[in-house]
Amino acid sequence: MKRSKYIDHTLLKPEATQDQIEKLCQEAKQYDFASVCVNPYWVPFCKEELKDSDVKVCTVIGFPLGATSSASKAFETAHAIEQGADEVDMVMNIGELLAGHDQAVQKDIEAVVQAAQGKIVKVILETCLLNDAQIERACSLCVKAKADFVKTSTGFNSAGANTHVVEVMKQAVKGQAKVKAAGGVRNQADMDAMIAAGADRIGTSHGIELM
Repeated sequence: MKRSKYIDHTLLKPEATQDQIEKLCQEAKQYDFASVCVNPYWVPFCKEELKDSDVKVCTVIGFPLGATSSASKAFETAHAIEQGADEVDMVMNIGELLAGHDQAVQKDIEAVVQAAQGKIVKVILETCLLNDAQIERACSLCVKAKADFVKTSTGFNSAGANTHVVEVMKQAVKGQAKVKAAGGVRNQADMDAMIAAGADRIGTSHGIELM
């Protein structure tokens, strides 16, 4: 796969302005990135900016905490897709996973998968809050819920991706989902290490530096 198509060119800062989002889209077109990843408010704007390209519009659901209701996540997903989102990155209910309420976690993911109507769904685990066994369990639940990707991090917590957690996730999904590494991937060496560990997609606000 072409190097650029690994990259979700990301701008999720709350203070992002329209000019910055427009620049993100222009860069994504110039470098032929897989997608731009933006907050839901910017989905219609990005869809219009990217209409003459094959760059996808990716947005985030239940972000960055994952602690909204499943119904809220489903509504947010359906609305984002109606507005032009091609992919959604949802945050898993982390507290319920830690409490061992696996059925609640799976149903939460299933609600988003159903609302996405066949569009790509990535599930953010926030791996810095989990041990390896919890990461494995989360990946298994994502696969059962028919998510397309498992994703390491929001980029809004204490740590992002590392090669160890990517390897754990890659083994845990057993080829039934892809892996997205996000958070702290800032240069070519970082990206190469993540891909070697098993990442199929890279989420980064440093897309140009990775090329």
